[in-house]
Amino acid sequence: MPEKIILAYSGGLDTSVAVRWLAEERDFEVLTLTIDLGSQPDLETIGQRALRAGAAKAKVEDQRGIFVERYCWPALKAGALYQGQYPLATALGRPLIARRLVEFARLEGATWVAHGSTGKGNDQVRFDVAVAALAPELRVIAPLRDGMSMTREQEIAYLEERGIPVQVKAASPYSVDANLWGRSIEAGVLEDPAAEPPEDAFLWTSGLDRVPAQPCYLEINFEKGVPVGLGEKRMSPLDLVHHLNTVGGEYGVGRIDMVEDRFVGIKSREVYEAPAATILHVAHRALEELVLEAEAARFKTLVAQEYARLVYQGKWFASHRQDLDAYVDSSQRFVTGTVRIKLDRGTARVAGRSSPFSLYRPRLATYSAGDEFDHQAATGFIKLVGLPLRTQAVVQGIDGKSTTPD
Repeated sequence: MPEKIILAYSGGLDTSVAVRWLAEERDFEVLTLTIDLGSQPDLETIGQRALRAGAAKAKVEDQRGIFVERYCWPALKAGALYQGQYPLATALGRPLIARRLVEFARLEGATWVAHGSTGKGNDQVRFDVAVAALAPELRVIAPLRDGMSMTREQEIAYLEERGIPVQVKAASPYSVDANLWGRSIEAGVLEDPAAEPPEDAFLWTSGLDRVPAQPCYLEINFEKGVPVGLGEKRMSPLDLVHHLNTVGGEYGVGRIDMVEDRFVGIKSREVYEAPAATILHVAHRALEELVLEAEAARFKTLVAQEYARLVYQGKWFASHRQDLDAYVDSSQRFVTGTVRIKLDRGTARVAGRSSPFSLYRPRLATYSAGDEFDHQAATGFIKLVGLPLRTQAVVQGIDGKSTTPD
């Protein structure tokens, strides 16, 4: 009896070929799992496509709400941006998919799981490492990496020869992955880091020649680091992200163009669209500036970098990431308030912020009448702060030259 394998099925050409290839070349009973994180408009059709390709069972799931609440929100609270720019959209989606693959495999008694990653990118690491962490007994195969070597034309012919309906979109010059938190675009002309990304690479965001003439203002409300609504309106996480993606995209907000250090050891030119994530990170950071004590704010930037690194490298299920979550949640106790964001010609800028827990005190900060800051205390403070430098200068000198009199 063939072993059962659960294939993460996107509905595209590669995974459709993989269904039949795994059955014919590896003698598996193939079951597919399709997860909607915001890029699958018709789950039922995708499930039917998997069955026509030869799957014994096709399961489809809408996990958009869980994705935002349990993956995007923790990363937002952490301030996690890989290399200070990328909001980790694809990287955050992979552990959720891996968890559901494992759970479906155990339910069906499968001994293998499969995914459509290539042998050159980060996703293979994220899937393989996540499955190993959740279910060490399961084995993993990635057909595109592990033997299913075909060109696009060969894949189409492969399905046609087997009488499998081929629904192939026009060949795109780009490789695209998308979910609610962002859209990644690579390959084609984008592989030249000196070339400006052409407008046809973008789908969610308007070029500056098409954005509205008048800026737009948004008031985003947070409770303990989590965005909960706009203005007077409380919104579900899903509705809030959808709305910000739409309005942010209209103003051209969220385009990211970077040379990325992939975990597999190569540099890659990456282009992203992430309107909602960009707006929310800007707003969240502004609110933290208002309510976090200086030492906490300084350390929080280090935590953000480490959190982003772990997620990017596929270590979502590491205890280290869970420990960081505990610190992050503690740091967010007072990150409650409202941030006013101005969207204007591709930018999202802070136009104001307020919080009942604000550490900003006008009477201490003002240079006008009513100043309560003790100016005389500054003299002793400066003397103590400068004491180590004065001592070093006397004993060791500055720039290798002693200041001690001969």
